Amino acid sequence: MKLVTYDRKGTQRAGALVDGDHKIIDLNDAHEEVYGKQHESFRSVHDMIEAGDAALDMAYELLKKATNSAFPRADVKLLAPVPVPIQIRDCLCFETHLKQAFDAARRVRANAMPDPEKALEEFERTGVLAVPKTFYERPIYYKANRFSVVGTDEDVYWPRYSTIMDFELEFGFFIRKKGVDISRDKARDYIYGYTIFNDFSARDAQTAEMGGQLGPAKGKDFDFGNAMGPCLVTADELKDPYNLTMICRVNGEEWGRGNSGSMHWKFEDLLAYISQSETIYPGEFFGSGTVGNGCGLEHMRFLKHGDVVELEVENIGILRNRVLVRQ
Repeated sequence: MKLVTYDRKGTQRAGALVDGDHKIIDLNDAHEEVYGKQHESFRSVHDMIEAGDAALDMAYELLKKATNSAFPRADVKLLAPVPVPIQIRDCLCFETHLKQAFDAARRVRANAMPDPEKALEEFERTGVLAVPKTFYERPIYYKANRFSVVGTDEDVYWPRYSTIMDFELEFGFFIRKKGVDISRDKARDYIYGYTIFNDFSARDAQTAEMGGQLGPAKGKDFDFGNAMGPCLVTADELKDPYNLTMICRVNGEEWGRGNSGSMHWKFEDLLAYISQSETIYPGEFFGSGTVGNGCGLEHMRFLKHGDVVELEVENIGILRNRVLVRQ
C-alpha cells in the first residue's frame, strides 16, 4: 500500500494512493463509509504504524469495500508521509557517493583558499576530507532535525548563511515495532515501509564544520531541510529494496542515477548496529544516505534560485521540490 498524509482545510489526513497513484482514498472516510464510524488507527499515518498489522490489514479491506471515498490526488496538497517523525537518523550506506563527495569537498574547500591548487595538493597529501576508515568498520549516522520535514511540491527556502545549495538522492524506511538488540537476520521484520528522502545540504557550511568531527550542524539543520515523499510504500508491497533505480533531475535534466543494490551497508546492518543497547520505536525514520552520483557536489554542479529538484526511486514515486533564495 502507498500511504500518504494530505492537507484538508488545515487538517492532516491519512490516505492511500489508488488508481495508478492518481487518486487518494481517505482511510477514515472509508472506514466511516463501510462501518458507520471513524477509527483511531487512521487518524494519521503514524497512528497506523503504531497500530501494526491489524490496521494495515483493515486498510486493505477498506480499499476493496469503499466506493465513495476516492478523490483526485491533484485536488489536495500532499505532506510528508509522516510530517513530524519521532526520530530521524541519516546513515552513510553508499561507498561511491562517499568517495566522490569527499573528493569534491576537498575541491570546494581548496577553492576558498588564496592558492586553490596548492591547498588541494596539501589536502590530498595529509588526507584532509578523505573517506574515514570508520566507514568500513561500522555504519555511520547522524540524527537530523525532525521538525524541518516537508513534503513533495513544497518550496524549500535556502538559509541565508549559505550560497552553495545542494540536494541528496536518498530513500529510507520507517520502523514498524519496538525493539532492542535486533539480530541482523530478524531486522527486516522491523521495517514498516519506505519513502524517498532529500537531505538538502548547505555545502559551504557543511565543509566548514566537518573539521570539528561532530558531524553536520548548520550544513543540514535549517527549516525545510528534510524533504520526504511522496508516499510511504509498505514493506509488503516493496519486497526488495536492493534493486531500485534511483534518478535525480534538476529542471527536468538528469544529473545522475544509481541503484540501491550498490549499498555497502544494508538496512539490516543499520538496524543491528543502531539497536545495540538502544531501543528503537515505531515511526522512527532511517535514511540510506546518498546513492552514488546522487548529489550536485559529486558533479560540482549546484542549485540556484528557482531550480526544481526531482528525486525518483523505482516503485516509490517522485519527490519534487523547488529551491528559493529569500529575497
